Amino acid sequence: MSMHRISRRRMLQLAASAALAAAVRPQDLLGPAWAEEAQTGDGGNPAGQDRLRTRVSRPYDAETQVSSFREWITPTKSFFVRSHFGPPPAESVDPARWRLTVAGLVDRPLILSLADVKQFEEVTITAVLQCSGNGRAFHHPRAPGVQWERGAVGNAQWTGVRLTDVLQRAGVQRAGVRHVQLEGADRPVSDKTPLFIRSIPLAKALHPDTLLVYRMNGEPLPLLHGGPLRLIAPGWMADACTKWLTALTVQEREAEGYYMQTAYRHPIQPVEPGAAVPHEQMRPVEAMVVKSLIVSPSEGASLPIGPVLVEGVAWTGEGRVARVEVSSDGGKTWHQARLLGEDMLYAWRRWDYRWEPTTGGTATLLSRATDSLGHVQPERSPWNPGGFLWNGWDRVTVTITT
Repeated sequence: MSMHRISRRRMLQLAASAALAAAVRPQDLLGPAWAEEAQTGDGGNPAGQDRLRTRVSRPYDAETQVSSFREWITPTKSFFVRSHFGPPPAESVDPARWRLTVAGLVDRPLILSLADVKQFEEVTITAVLQCSGNGRAFHHPRAPGVQWERGAVGNAQWTGVRLTDVLQRAGVQRAGVRHVQLEGADRPVSDKTPLFIRSIPLAKALHPDTLLVYRMNGEPLPLLHGGPLRLIAPGWMADACTKWLTALTVQEREAEGYYMQTAYRHPIQPVEPGAAVPHEQMRPVEAMVVKSLIVSPSEGASLPIGPVLVEGVAWTGEGRVARVEVSSDGGKTWHQARLLGEDMLYAWRRWDYRWEPTTGGTATLLSRATDSLGHVQPERSPWNPGGFLWNGWDRVTVTITT
């Protein structure tokens, strides 16, 4: 394996760069780059992404049409796209020239080529990937950010190598180590905008299911989805799954900077909608919460009176989907749906329920899921300032014709 160790000088340069990024003050965050990130519209989709609904045109953010969730594996061309700055220039992620740096509190700092990474044992898992803000549009009062509805999520097959194997090769110094910092190749337009740098706890980094991924649904990982290499931390929200990954730093503390210490945090305890929450009462967004979606019938569908097959998907974070229920009377009564397919940790579960309306008119179907840890999908998610972790009952209104 043609791995290269990093010199002490290079390590000091990396540390200095990290310190500079961490030194950005909150007042420095208000700049023209944020206006770009907030720009919305119905701009055209990149080639091959024709089954997505554009939420932001620059950088390109788009969500999956719910109809695509009829398939257990979400097709890559239908998979939601999210980034803060857009993909890096192609030359910076050229697979032939791309490198991954492993540094910090390790015995053997490394620089790995993509070929080096692929020499570790290959693993494939099926896992849900979901943006932390999926469902943000349903929070009231409205939270700032991309107004995702139901489609910033997907279920895919991810192929790569275990992060723990790479860290073991580098030799993690266990004394005092608590976190692994993640940095990608994407860069903001303005030098006053902080880099998207996050970290995950060492325990999650060392979990055998946390992967450095280079294939998605059996094909090379596309640039829009973080190619040539990204992290997948199954069961956790996508903010922990850094795209265009170029640097891992083993360290004592969480990453510094805006995207770890300000963004992607939510209240430890429920708060009143609209309340300001002190930093010390917030924690990082990590594991997904239990959630279900109704895929069919679609919102606004007109259906003849008679049996209707209600279909959907359900998923959770680090447990398993135990039950899905459907209601057609506003949640007064619930009926258990049938779970379909294999029960796989991290993947979503398809389900269906035979509904038999007996009268015509408008009806609202509700779904809720329960996981193996006892978490139940609530009627409404607790409000939080970032609009994260929405998992309120899913709702689809249809008309029954006689």
